[in-house]
Amino acid sequence: MDDWKALRVSAERLAADFEALSQIGATPDGGVHRPAFSPAHLEARLWLGERIREAGLRFRIDSVGNHSALLACGPDHAATLLLGSHLDSVPNGGRFDGALGVLAALEVLRVVKEAGLSLPVHLEAIDFTDEEGTLVGLLGSAALAGKLSLQELQAPRGGRAELLAGLQRAGLSESGLPGARRDPAGLAGYLELHIEQGPRLVNAGVDIGVVSAIVGICSYRLDFIGRADHAGTTPMLDRRDAGLGASEFILASRRLVLDEFPDCAINVGEARFAPGAFNIVPERASLALELRAPQADTFSRLETALLDLAGATAGSHRLGLEARFLGRHQPSPMGSLAQQAITQAAGDLGLRSMVLVSGAGHDAQSLADLCPTGMLFIPSQAGASHSPREFSQWVDCQNGANVLLQSVLRMAYRK
Repeated sequence: MDDWKALRVSAERLAADFEALSQIGATPDGGVHRPAFSPAHLEARLWLGERIREAGLRFRIDSVGNHSALLACGPDHAATLLLGSHLDSVPNGGRFDGALGVLAALEVLRVVKEAGLSLPVHLEAIDFTDEEGTLVGLLGSAALAGKLSLQELQAPRGGRAELLAGLQRAGLSESGLPGARRDPAGLAGYLELHIEQGPRLVNAGVDIGVVSAIVGICSYRLDFIGRADHAGTTPMLDRRDAGLGASEFILASRRLVLDEFPDCAINVGEARFAPGAFNIVPERASLALELRAPQADTFSRLETALLDLAGATAGSHRLGLEARFLGRHQPSPMGSLAQQAITQAAGDLGLRSMVLVSGAGHDAQSLADLCPTGMLFIPSQAGASHSPREFSQWVDCQNGANVLLQSVLRMAYRK
């Protein structure tokens, strides 16, 4: 019997959870401010633990701070099917990013428990630590997957002192972080519901996005090094202006991507000039560069092309260049089993779906090569995300949660 196909989430219970969570770290403009290990983030995790216990589920915190609800609904030695996302936010971010996926995962476990289903697998709803990269980026999922780099911990992009202070606030130790690693043999798969964070579903009038891959993401700190001179007495043509070289690279890198890598994206999210005075020609210009690509070969070619461009630009302005590598996540294809389950679940629920690539990084990429992994997106109004403007219609949230529920059951039963 396939009675499980009639199961649906409680939209009212999910909405009540969402509204309550949205008040933790709420900002006056309708967003949330819950960076990893901030007071609001720690409060949100306490709140989640209370909801898990109220549901009669087992609650667990691992050595990297991942928070989990556990439902033993399979044979004693069965593998575990993970589902979830993250409760941390970017500074002054939106209410939906990550949080909806965690709450929908918890609701799936409630529904399965209340229905008394016995599955071939156990279920675990998980809230991963520091997905957004306030300190490290994908910290919790990378540790669970055994991919946590000790080099990243020594020089995390959020700062070494900030990482250690955050771990202390959360009651965690740096030495304990690798202990969160799971044996892949015990993982039946991972599914994640998320807002799209872009406009494609809205523009196409489609209900559900079936993610085929998550782009690779790589970051560098580029320092263009020139010479400090008097801004009034040094002739324009005699200057070795680091700011000019950095600015030209920003513009040229955009043209490079538009002309030669149309399915990729780059961003310079920070520029700092030193000494940083009105009347001194900049001696050093430091740029925070991030690049994204959907395929491994394109990813490699784009990285090489950008570094070559930076070197050539520096040379043309008689500047030195220091390129410091900060981290890389390779492009991550999603599993065919998960994609099929999501597509079938959406179709059976009468929802339209389309296949797309995720231009944002997600915890799913940490697990993609360890177990059957999949992601489903719901529409983001105006494509807004990482902003208080982030918004998804509640009917889309409800639809996504039901697709997640039915995808979990199809993954569990392999149907």
